[in-house]
Amino acid sequence: MALPFLEVLILLPLFGALVIGLFVPREDEGAVRGATLAVTLVNFFVSLPLFFLYDTSKGGFQFGRPPMDWIEPLGASIHLGVDGLSLLLVILTTFLMPIAVLSSYRGITTKIKNFHVAILIMEAALVGVFMARDLLLFFLFFEIMLAPMFLLIGVWGGPNRIKAALKFFIYTAVGSLLMLAAMAFIYTQAGHTFDLEKITQSFRDNPLPATTQFWLCLAFVIAFAIKVPIFPLHTWLPHAHVQAPTAGSVVLAAVMLKIGGYGFLRFCLPLFPQGVTLQPELYLGTTILLPSIATAICWLGAIGVVYGALMALAQKDLKRLIAYSSISHLGLVVLAIFAALSGEVGRQWTSGAAEGALKATLEAGHTRAVTGAVFQMIAHGLSTGALFFLVGVIYDRRHTKEIAELGGLATPAPKLAICFVLAALASVALPTTAGFVGEILILLGVFETNKIFAVIGVTGMVLGATYMLWAVQRVFFGPAEGKNATMKDIDRVELAGVLPLLIFGFVLGLFPGPFLSRIEPVVQTLIKSYGG
Repeated sequence: MALPFLEVLILLPLFGALVIGLFVPREDEGAVRGATLAVTLVNFFVSLPLFFLYDTSKGGFQFGRPPMDWIEPLGASIHLGVDGLSLLLVILTTFLMPIAVLSSYRGITTKIKNFHVAILIMEAALVGVFMARDLLLFFLFFEIMLAPMFLLIGVWGGPNRIKAALKFFIYTAVGSLLMLAAMAFIYTQAGHTFDLEKITQSFRDNPLPATTQFWLCLAFVIAFAIKVPIFPLHTWLPHAHVQAPTAGSVVLAAVMLKIGGYGFLRFCLPLFPQGVTLQPELYLGTTILLPSIATAICWLGAIGVVYGALMALAQKDLKRLIAYSSISHLGLVVLAIFAALSGEVGRQWTSGAAEGALKATLEAGHTRAVTGAVFQMIAHGLSTGALFFLVGVIYDRRHTKEIAELGGLATPAPKLAICFVLAALASVALPTTAGFVGEILILLGVFETNKIFAVIGVTGMVLGATYMLWAVQRVFFGPAEGKNATMKDIDRVELAGVLPLLIFGFVLGLFPGPFLSRIEPVVQTLIKSYGG
C-alpha cells in the first residue's frame, strides 16, 4: 500500500512525546494528560484500517513499503510489515495505550509530564517490535521498550520499586545479550544481512547444521522465555507487577509479555526447525541424551500452568494473585506452540520422516493449537488488562491490595463489582468470552498431538476458576466494614477506560471468525514451512 500506515504508528507517538516534552508546560497537568490521550487515540484509529484492509485471501506480510537503507555497511534496513501473526498484536497495543493513560488519571500525581512522555515512547517501541522485518531493527525496538517500563516501575512504582525495576532490567538484559550474540552469528551465516526474509530464504536453501541451530535457537528461546515468562525464569514478574503503577501493569501484562510468544513463532520455529527438536548429547563417561528444546519448554510451560495457578491460590495480595494467573495462562500458550514438536514425534515431523495420517494429524492439531495460542494472547491482554486496571481503581481508594483488608465492596461500589466479575469471568474462559475461544482451540489442538499436556492444561483451567472466583468472593461479597463500607464507586473516567476491555472481550468471544481468519493462514504457512 502507498499509505504509510506502519510508519505513522511508530512516528506519531514519538512526535507526540517530543511536542509534549518541549512545548506543553509541566505545571499544566490537564494539558499533558489530554494531549497524551489524544495522541494515543489517534494512533489507535490509524491502526484500525489495518484490520479491515488486510487481505485474508492473500495472507503474508502486507502494508509494507520497500526496505530503506538504515546502516548500509551492515546491510541493516528500515523494513516494516504486518501479517496475521502481528496484525492483532499491533492493534492490541494501540488499543491499550489510551486505556493505560486513563488508568493513571488518579494514581500518578508526581512527574506527570515525564510519565506520559515515557508512555508514548513505549508505545512507539512496542508497535515497532511487532512490525519489524529486519533483525537489527527488531532488536532496537526490543531494547527501547525496556527503558520506559524500567522507569515506570523504578520512578512511579511502590515502596520496593527500585529492587523490582533492577530485577526486571537484569533478567531482560541477560536475555537480550544472548539474542544479540545469536543475531551476530546469523548475520555472518546468511550473507551479511539482517533482513528476515533473506535470512529465512538463505537458511531454507542452505540449512545450518542441526547442532548450530540448537545453540542459536537456545539463545533466542531464553530471551523470549524470560519475556513470557516461563517457569523458572518468572521470578521478576510478580515483583514488577506489584510495584508497578497501574498503567505499567496494564501494558506489561496485556502487551509486553506477548512478545515472548510472538518471538517463538516469528523467529525460533521458522529459522531453527531442527534446532527446536534436536536432542543434544551430554558426555559424563557415557552419552546421555537430553530433552530437546521443544520438550523442555513444554514441560516448563506445563509446570508453569499448575505452579502459577497454585501460587495464585495462595496469594494474599490481589495484584500478585493476578500476576501469577498470567504465568499460568501464558504457560498454556507455550504448550500450544511447542507440544506438537516435543518428543520423538516432533523430531520425525521436522525431519520429514512423519508421513500419511501422522503428518496430517500433527499439521491439523498444531495449526489449531497455535491459532488458539495467538488468539489467547489477545484474549489474555483484554481480560488481564481489565483486572489490573480495576485493582488500580481499588488501590487508589483504599491504598491497599491485601485481600484480607478488603471485603463487601459490592455494597458501596456495585458498578466496580460488576466490572470486576465480568473481567474475572473472562479470565477463567467463560463461554462467550475471548478466553474460551482461545483455550478451547489450544486444548483441542494439543490433545491431538500430546494428550498429557492437554490434561495438564485442563487442570490449570480448573484451578484458574477456583482462585479467581474465590478472590471475587473475598473482595466483593460479605459484610462491608470500616473504610470498605464508604469506598467510592468507579467514576466515569475509569469506566471509559475499563469498559472497552470488557466489551471487546465479549465481542471476540461471540464473533471470533473475522479475527481467526486473519491468524490461521499465516499459522498454516508457518507450519508447512517446518513440517517436513
